[in-house]
Amino acid sequence: MPLSRRDFTARTVLAGAGVALTGTVGALATAPGALAADDSVQRDEHGRPCEPGYGPLLSDPAGILALPAGFRYRVLTHSGVTRLESGEFTPQKHDGTAAFEGHHGVTLLVNNHELKGRRGDWAHPVPLTEGLVYDPAAAGGCTVVEVRRGGEVAEWVGIAGTSTNCAGGATPWGTWLTCEETEDRAGKNGMAKDHGYVFEVDPHDRRANRAPQPVKALGRFAHEAVVIDPRLGHGYLTEDASGPNGLLYRWTPPSGFRHGRGRLRTLAADAGVLAAAKCFDSRGRFVDDLSRATRTGTVYGVDWVPVPDRDAQAVSVRKQFGDGAVTRARKLEGMWWADGGAYFVSSYAREESPGAAHDGQVWFHDPKRRTITLKVLLGVNPDPVGGAAGEGPDNITVSPYGGLVIAEDGEGLQHLFGATESGRTYPLARNELNIGTAEEPEYSEFAGVCFSPDGRTLFACIQEPGIMLAVTGPWRRTPR
Repeated sequence: MPLSRRDFTARTVLAGAGVALTGTVGALATAPGALAADDSVQRDEHGRPCEPGYGPLLSDPAGILALPAGFRYRVLTHSGVTRLESGEFTPQKHDGTAAFEGHHGVTLLVNNHELKGRRGDWAHPVPLTEGLVYDPAAAGGCTVVEVRRGGEVAEWVGIAGTSTNCAGGATPWGTWLTCEETEDRAGKNGMAKDHGYVFEVDPHDRRANRAPQPVKALGRFAHEAVVIDPRLGHGYLTEDASGPNGLLYRWTPPSGFRHGRGRLRTLAADAGVLAAAKCFDSRGRFVDDLSRATRTGTVYGVDWVPVPDRDAQAVSVRKQFGDGAVTRARKLEGMWWADGGAYFVSSYAREESPGAAHDGQVWFHDPKRRTITLKVLLGVNPDPVGGAAGEGPDNITVSPYGGLVIAEDGEGLQHLFGATESGRTYPLARNELNIGTAEEPEYSEFAGVCFSPDGRTLFACIQEPGIMLAVTGPWRRTPR
């Protein structure tokens, strides 16, 4: 049932600031390093605000990762250097990742490899492991990285023959949904099958990954990330696309369907309802693009408009909606389920968006209230090459120590940065691996940020040349 203008207005009046401030993350940063004018900020005995984070980043003699004092890192996988159990080199282009608890103290990480197009275009594609291949022409897929209690690392293929595996999401039942960020059809870019789907990868059971099948019920478009509501079973998905900008989607499962390992692949291609978000403000006015929001705490009501042709046989899904039908946003990226809802990212907005320019937003969708709330708004960074952290957010995770940890995919130096509960950001790590030249340095994006199940280790990837890192240190709850 659509959320009426009267219902939404009443809810926003009753909820007030509580909509913006509830949950683990709360109202977050409006600019890199911003200090919230908020009584909830923790202060020392002299009344001075406690500084967030862990202090300045110290340059790495090995030239890989700058961290605060007391922190250290370990390289788990490195494309072209480390090898899979089968003998091939670790594939390139590390991206979205999730960590799962295995038996006997083992941590299992499923790692996407964002390899687009033909296998011959890449030095180290995902190997075509027998029984795990969807399209033998495609270069992408996932690997599973097993980190054992004694420190040993093993890696094997979870799925192969997929394309542009960017982000995805962990399921409540302990599997990974890997998302293809492409709309290539069979015959385009050398592909033998249609692409742009979601696939399920089980890190616990290699046999469950055999004969991979796309979950067509979740649509065919330039997928970025997905989360599953553990209570209602709804799936929420982001789309990283332009011309026009992408959409936020919700998939409602069919009546009687119960989630579980391997059950998504049993669904019919038209099972359930895939719908796109349509937002409106407290006066009932339609919001055409999320770039219209210019203040944290902005709350929009959400309706959901069914997708006419989710498999996009003739027209891309986002192009099936005319003006005024749905709400768009530029570079809808990472998602994370926490606090009873979905955090999701719009990475930036410029001339391709009708609202105000920005260098990143993080929104929170509350399914119960049927609202989205702007939690993070990063102003345009005037000097991204100069090294300030906090522009172009991509993958995100909710920290067990409070707030968010965000992977930066912008210009210049690239960081992992945190956002506290009350509105301040801080650098957590800096990529020092120069893949350019001394005269024109270049630093690849961070991706795949997530914590181990016990919260002691932060995992993150440097996409090029493809490195997975494990960061440990004196973690503590950050000041608000």
